[in-house]
Amino acid sequence: MPQEGKFFELFNEHAEQIVLGAQSLVGLMSAINSSPDEVARHCEEINQIESRADKITHETMAQLHKTFITPLDRDEIHHLITALDDILDLIQDAAQTVTLYDIRRGTPEAINLAEIVLSCCDRVRCAVALLHTMDNGPDILKTCQEIDRLESDADRVMRSAMSKLFRDEPDVRELIKFKAIYELLETVTDRCEDVANIIEGIVLENS
Repeated sequence: MPQEGKFFELFNEHAEQIVLGAQSLVGLMSAINSSPDEVARHCEEINQIESRADKITHETMAQLHKTFITPLDRDEIHHLITALDDILDLIQDAAQTVTLYDIRRGTPEAINLAEIVLSCCDRVRCAVALLHTMDNGPDILKTCQEIDRLESDADRVMRSAMSKLFRDEPDVRELIKFKAIYELLETVTDRCEDVANIIEGIVLENS
Protein backbone atom coordinates (compact mmCIF):
# COMPACT_ATOMS: atom_id res chain seq x y z
CA MET A 1 0.00 0.00 0.00
CA PRO A 2 1.18 3.57 -0.64
CA GLN A 3 2.88 5.04 2.41
CA GLU A 4 1.99 8.71 2.10
CA GLY A 5 0.02 9.52 -1.04
CA LYS A 6 0.25 12.99 -2.54
CA PHE A 7 -1.97 14.89 -0.13
CA PHE A 8 -0.01 18.14 -0.01
CA GLU A 9 0.07 18.26 -3.81
CA LEU A 10 -3.71 17.78 -3.90
CA PHE A 11 -4.25 20.47 -1.25
CA ASN A 12 -2.16 22.88 -3.33
CA GLU A 13 -4.04 22.05 -6.52
CA HIS A 14 -7.36 22.66 -4.77
CA ALA A 15 -6.19 25.94 -3.23
CA GLU A 16 -5.11 27.09 -6.68
CA GLN A 17 -8.63 26.48 -8.00
CA ILE A 18 -10.04 28.49 -5.09
CA VAL A 19 -7.92 31.51 -6.07
CA LEU A 20 -8.95 31.16 -9.72
CA GLY A 21 -12.60 31.05 -8.65
CA ALA A 22 -12.19 34.15 -6.47
CA GLN A 23 -10.47 36.03 -9.31
CA SER A 24 -13.38 35.19 -11.59
CA LEU A 25 -15.83 36.29 -8.88
CA VAL A 26 -14.20 39.73 -8.74
CA GLY A 27 -14.44 39.92 -12.53
CA LEU A 28 -18.11 38.94 -12.39
CA MET A 29 -19.02 41.55 -9.75
CA SER A 30 -17.13 44.21 -11.71
CA ALA A 31 -18.88 43.29 -14.99
CA ILE A 32 -22.49 43.45 -13.75
CA ASN A 33 -22.93 47.12 -14.70
CA SER A 34 -21.31 46.89 -18.09
CA SER A 35 -21.44 43.49 -19.76
CA PRO A 36 -24.03 40.69 -19.38
CA ASP A 37 -21.85 38.56 -21.67
CA GLU A 38 -18.89 38.94 -19.30
CA VAL A 39 -21.11 38.01 -16.34
CA ALA A 40 -22.20 34.85 -18.15
CA ARG A 41 -18.60 34.03 -19.09
CA HIS A 42 -17.41 34.40 -15.50
CA CYS A 43 -20.30 32.27 -14.21
CA GLU A 44 -19.41 29.48 -16.63
CA GLU A 45 -15.74 29.80 -15.72
CA ILE A 46 -16.56 29.44 -12.01
CA ASN A 47 -18.69 26.35 -12.76
CA GLN A 48 -15.73 24.76 -14.57
CA ILE A 49 -13.33 25.66 -11.76
CA GLU A 50 -15.68 24.20 -9.15
CA SER A 51 -15.97 21.01 -11.19
CA ARG A 52 -12.17 20.66 -11.35
CA ALA A 53 -11.95 21.23 -7.60
CA ASP A 54 -14.60 18.54 -6.98
CA LYS A 55 -12.43 16.03 -8.86
CA ILE A 56 -9.45 16.97 -6.68
CA THR A 57 -11.60 16.48 -3.56
CA HIS A 58 -12.74 13.05 -4.77
CA GLU A 59 -9.15 12.06 -5.57
CA THR A 60 -8.07 13.15 -2.08
CA MET A 61 -10.80 11.01 -0.51
CA ALA A 62 -9.77 8.05 -2.67
CA GLN A 63 -6.12 8.48 -1.60
CA LEU A 64 -7.24 8.61 2.02
CA HIS A 65 -8.95 5.22 1.71
CA LYS A 66 -6.02 3.44 0.07
CA THR A 67 -3.08 5.02 1.92
CA PHE A 68 -1.76 3.10 4.90
CA ILE A 69 0.40 5.82 6.49
CA THR A 70 -0.73 9.43 6.01
CA PRO A 71 1.37 12.58 6.62
CA LEU A 72 -1.39 14.07 8.78
CA ASP A 73 -4.16 12.59 10.89
CA ARG A 74 -6.88 11.16 8.64
CA ASP A 75 -9.55 13.37 10.20
CA GLU A 76 -7.37 16.45 9.62
CA ILE A 77 -6.98 15.57 5.93
CA HIS A 78 -10.72 14.94 5.59
CA HIS A 79 -11.70 18.18 7.38
CA LEU A 80 -9.21 20.28 5.43
CA ILE A 81 -10.16 19.11 1.93
CA THR A 82 -13.87 19.37 2.81
CA ALA A 83 -13.43 22.90 4.15
CA LEU A 84 -11.46 23.91 1.03
CA ASP A 85 -14.28 22.54 -1.11
CA ASP A 86 -16.84 24.55 0.89
CA ILE A 87 -15.10 27.80 -0.14
CA LEU A 88 -15.52 27.11 -3.85
CA ASP A 89 -19.08 25.85 -3.41
CA LEU A 90 -20.01 29.21 -1.88
CA ILE A 91 -18.18 31.16 -4.59
CA GLN A 92 -20.26 29.20 -7.10
CA ASP A 93 -23.44 29.93 -5.09
CA ALA A 94 -22.67 33.67 -5.19
CA ALA A 95 -22.10 33.59 -8.95
CA GLN A 96 -25.28 31.59 -9.58
CA THR A 97 -27.30 33.94 -7.38
CA VAL A 98 -26.34 36.87 -9.63
CA THR A 99 -27.85 34.96 -12.57
CA LEU A 100 -30.85 33.45 -10.76
CA TYR A 101 -31.86 36.79 -9.22
CA ASP A 102 -31.20 38.58 -12.52
CA ILE A 103 -29.01 41.17 -10.81
CA ARG A 104 -28.19 43.87 -13.37
CA ARG A 105 -26.73 46.56 -11.14
CA GLY A 106 -23.39 46.21 -9.43
CA THR A 107 -22.45 48.03 -6.24
CA PRO A 108 -19.06 49.18 -4.89
CA GLU A 109 -19.80 47.17 -1.73
CA ALA A 110 -20.25 43.90 -3.67
CA ILE A 111 -16.98 44.51 -5.54
CA ASN A 112 -15.22 45.38 -2.28
CA LEU A 113 -16.47 42.17 -0.63
CA ALA A 114 -15.41 40.12 -3.67
CA GLU A 115 -11.93 41.66 -3.46
CA ILE A 116 -11.70 40.73 0.24
CA VAL A 117 -12.78 37.21 -0.73
CA LEU A 118 -9.91 37.10 -3.23
CA SER A 119 -7.42 38.31 -0.60
CA CYS A 120 -8.69 35.64 1.83
CA CYS A 121 -8.41 32.92 -0.80
CA ASP A 122 -4.88 34.02 -1.69
CA ARG A 123 -3.91 33.76 2.00
CA VAL A 124 -5.51 30.30 2.16
CA ARG A 125 -3.37 29.23 -0.80
CA CYS A 126 -0.25 30.56 0.97
CA ALA A 127 -1.07 28.72 4.21
CA VAL A 128 -1.75 25.46 2.36
CA ALA A 129 1.52 25.77 0.41
CA LEU A 130 3.47 26.00 3.68
CA LEU A 131 1.78 23.01 5.29
CA HIS A 132 4.14 20.31 3.97
CA THR A 133 6.58 20.92 6.84
CA MET A 134 5.97 22.02 10.41
CA ASP A 135 9.19 24.04 10.17
CA ASN A 136 6.90 26.61 8.54
CA GLY A 137 4.70 26.69 11.66
CA PRO A 138 5.27 30.36 12.61
CA ASP A 139 4.67 31.56 9.05
CA ILE A 140 1.54 29.41 8.76
CA LEU A 141 0.11 30.81 12.00
CA LYS A 142 0.87 34.37 10.84
CA THR A 143 -0.96 33.70 7.57
CA CYS A 144 -3.93 32.28 9.47
CA GLN A 145 -4.05 35.48 11.54
CA GLU A 146 -4.15 37.50 8.31
CA ILE A 147 -7.15 35.44 7.17
CA ASP A 148 -8.90 36.17 10.50
CA ARG A 149 -8.24 39.90 10.02
CA LEU A 150 -9.61 39.84 6.47
CA GLU A 151 -12.73 38.03 7.68
CA SER A 152 -13.24 40.82 10.23
CA ASP A 153 -12.81 43.39 7.43
CA ALA A 154 -15.51 41.59 5.43
CA ASP A 155 -17.83 41.69 8.47
CA ARG A 156 -17.40 45.46 8.71
CA VAL A 157 -17.95 46.00 4.98
CA MET A 158 -21.08 43.85 5.03
CA ARG A 159 -22.55 45.67 8.04
CA SER A 160 -21.94 49.01 6.35
CA ALA A 161 -23.39 47.70 3.06
CA MET A 162 -26.51 46.40 4.81
CA SER A 163 -27.00 49.70 6.62
CA LYS A 164 -26.78 51.61 3.34
CA LEU A 165 -29.06 49.10 1.61
CA PHE A 166 -31.86 49.36 4.17
CA ARG A 167 -31.47 53.12 4.34
CA ASP A 168 -31.34 53.95 0.62
CA GLU A 169 -32.91 51.12 -1.44
CA PRO A 170 -36.61 51.83 -2.11
CA ASP A 171 -37.27 48.65 -4.14
CA VAL A 172 -37.89 45.72 -1.78
CA ARG A 173 -37.03 43.16 -4.47
CA GLU A 174 -33.66 44.79 -5.11
CA LEU A 175 -33.04 44.94 -1.37
CA ILE A 176 -33.66 41.19 -1.04
CA LYS A 177 -31.33 40.45 -3.98
CA PHE A 178 -28.43 42.51 -2.68
CA LYS A 179 -28.87 41.32 0.89
CA ALA A 180 -28.48 37.73 -0.37
CA ILE A 181 -25.36 38.59 -2.38
CA TYR A 182 -23.70 40.50 0.45
CA GLU A 183 -24.37 37.66 2.89
CA LEU A 184 -23.02 35.02 0.51
CA LEU A 185 -19.84 36.99 -0.17
CA GLU A 186 -19.22 37.52 3.53
CA THR A 187 -19.87 33.83 4.21
CA VAL A 188 -17.09 32.89 1.77
CA THR A 189 -14.68 34.69 4.09
CA ASP A 190 -16.17 32.74 7.03
CA ARG A 191 -15.33 29.51 5.21
CA CYS A 192 -11.78 30.78 4.62
CA GLU A 193 -11.55 31.40 8.36
CA ASP A 194 -12.76 27.82 8.95
CA VAL A 195 -9.85 26.58 6.82
CA ALA A 196 -7.46 28.82 8.77
CA ASN A 197 -8.74 27.35 12.04
CA ILE A 198 -8.24 23.79 10.76
CA ILE A 199 -4.71 24.58 9.56
CA GLU A 200 -3.94 26.33 12.86
CA GLY A 201 -5.09 23.20 14.69
CA ILE A 202 -2.91 20.98 12.50
CA VAL A 203 0.16 23.14 13.22
CA LEU A 204 -0.46 23.22 16.96
CA GLU A 205 -1.15 19.47 17.05
CA ASN A 206 1.95 18.50 15.06
CA SER A 207 4.49 21.03 16.32
